[in-house]
Amino acid sequence: MAPIWYDLDDDGAVLFNTGEHTVKGRNLLRDRRAALCVDDERPPFSFVTVEGEAEVIRDLAEVTEWAARLGARYMGAERAEEYGERNGVEGELLIRLRPDVIHSAADLAD
Repeated sequence: MAPIWYDLDDDGAVLFNTGEHTVKGRNLLRDRRAALCVDDERPPFSFVTVEGEAEVIRDLAEVTEWAARLGARYMGAERAEEYGERNGVEGELLIRLRPDVIHSAADLAD
């Protein structure tokens, strides 16, 4: 597992960027099965896991668009363009994870 920035599209897929030469990128190019865990570390603690098949997208326009969207989500709208330019480059991949299995639990410490 590795921390990632992610967002959801209108279809409920989870999207994130990664480099094609990273461990994550190489693994997804070899085997499209993927899992993602999002946890809320604040008491009373919750989590969701998503499992499914990942689509690897190399189209630079899409990679750049989502890199900017992720930058805005995590760093603020005023930095969206900066992150789009930084991460919307050759060698970066956009991953669309379509959920097949979802598990979640809320308020675990209650």
